[in-house]
Amino acid sequence: MGRTSSRRTFVKSLAAGGVVAGMGVWRQPVWAVAHPHQTGDQGVLAGTQFDLTIDSLGVNFSGRERTAMAINGSIPGPLLRWREGDTVTLRVHNRLPQDTSIHWHGILLPANMDGVPGFSFAGIAPDGMYEYRFRVKQSGTYWYHSHSAFQEQLGVYGPLVIDPLEPEPFEYERDYVVMLTDWTDEGPARVLDKLKKQSDYYNRGRRTLGDFINDVADQGWSETVGNRWAWAKMKMTPTDLADISGETYTYLLNGQAPDGNWTGVIEPGERVRLRLINGSAMTYFDFRIPGLKLRVVAVDGQNVEPVEVDELRLAVAETVDVIVTPDGGQDAYTLFAQSMDRSGFARGTLAVRQGLSAPVPEPDARPELSMEDMGHGDHGAHAAGNDQQAMQHEAPQHGQMDHGQMDHSQMQSSSMGGMDHSAMGHGGGAVASGQMQTHPASEKGNPLVDMQTMMPVPKLNDPGIGLRDNGRRVLTYADLRSTFPDPDGREPTRTIELHLTGHMERFAWSFDGIPYAKSEPIRLKYGERVRFVLVNDTMMHHPIHLHGLWSDLEDEHGRFQVRKHTIDMPPGSKRSYRVTADALGRWAYHCHMLMHMDLGMFREVRVEE
Repeated sequence: MGRTSSRRTFVKSLAAGGVVAGMGVWRQPVWAVAHPHQTGDQGVLAGTQFDLTIDSLGVNFSGRERTAMAINGSIPGPLLRWREGDTVTLRVHNRLPQDTSIHWHGILLPANMDGVPGFSFAGIAPDGMYEYRFRVKQSGTYWYHSHSAFQEQLGVYGPLVIDPLEPEPFEYERDYVVMLTDWTDEGPARVLDKLKKQSDYYNRGRRTLGDFINDVADQGWSETVGNRWAWAKMKMTPTDLADISGETYTYLLNGQAPDGNWTGVIEPGERVRLRLINGSAMTYFDFRIPGLKLRVVAVDGQNVEPVEVDELRLAVAETVDVIVTPDGGQDAYTLFAQSMDRSGFARGTLAVRQGLSAPVPEPDARPELSMEDMGHGDHGAHAAGNDQQAMQHEAPQHGQMDHGQMDHSQMQSSSMGGMDHSAMGHGGGAVASGQMQTHPASEKGNPLVDMQTMMPVPKLNDPGIGLRDNGRRVLTYADLRSTFPDPDGREPTRTIELHLTGHMERFAWSFDGIPYAKSEPIRLKYGERVRFVLVNDTMMHHPIHLHGLWSDLEDEHGRFQVRKHTIDMPPGSKRSYRVTADALGRWAYHCHMLMHMDLGMFREVRVEE
């Protein structure tokens, strides 16, 4: 399957290697990041004054003409270049027939500049304009995107680079942005409609009778039947790694399909900084450059102690800066980013001149989830048969429950934003391993919750599904250490625990079994230091993003480890991080899988006096 799938993805093409726009073919920019406030490359805007226009755009990413949405006539939008300490003004003009918006992902700014309709402002009406103006308080690699409907999936996104005031603690001679995204010709609304009717619609890796026969030969009849029964009880499949696959997605690197072969020109022996950005709607990418080591120097715009790896996983919305040093042994190197479910890949090239390419690897074998991945440890096969103790599945009473009439007054600890454990001995913050997990009352008997993890663990040193023992050194969260100590230094005064919940068959997503429409805000007092604990009760990854405030990830012992704006939550994991409520206002808090967010894995965080 891997060979067929990768070939199908590889032959998808951009028309003439570009995007059709206006008077013919528009060629994607190279996005070499030159010196601050220079705009030598097409598609780079630098300075303090910016005009951005969002409009429809004709595209052809797969051999079929479609209508997308674009910023300044390009997908991705222009690379914006700011400087720390400057005040920037961005006038965003709407030429669409519907409202739009721009959110500056990971950027610290006043709440009314955050770009979330309904929270920050009303949105930008057709033929309207909104002026964003704020002081830049940070530096590093970030991105920006629409926060309106499915516009992010349709092309409204772009990269953002902020130059620091102080010299960086690493050196390089060349600088490129590498933005990874996904595109579907079907349109996101049609894709979501299919997922609501059949959640595994795009999973072409479902297990077959042949797989069963092979498993019996390898593992024996009893173990194979027990494993199948366990998954059947959960109404899930171990091959369900991604909601949307290469069956409909074309994976793009800087706006180019795989055979478009985006190319960054390099000189042998020079150090090249690659600013990796996962700007996709629903795809996790595993990135590597065969023949080169990746020296990780920053994540989510924040410098980290350098660590050298062969490969890394980029959750949706994360950014990772790496430095590579082609030693002159090859004229070309392949930038290879395979989707987590191995159904396809994005691809580009670093080469000494345009027109060169290097061999493109076949995607790895499709991985399968295990009961241990689901947070059921070695007891998974037995626990799966016990609905009361292990997980809330489709028990008979679920079909009789009218969710619209659920009494949420009995769910205060959850619907009010999460269980507050400030008085429950959680002050130390360590996420213990090997302990049975408790769950909020709002998950019990809930038709929107089809499973619960029994024994979640932090998994900070786990490379992840499909990356373990693959012969390559893979980056983990345990490898990441900020180059600075805890910026706040105070111990949190309370703990808020939230569970990431879902129902795979219904394709429903929520926090604590309560979708956003039925939730209450999470209220923080201005200036307080709070510990958030997340428990992933689902079988899917969820990248959790808190607007306006930093998320300071802790290790298993509750010690500050690394500052991020997006926290990846693998299946069956439990992770904690500290938040300083230092920005007043209403802030979005959500899973960055676009359709998970749209269907309810979303909360409001209010920072109040």
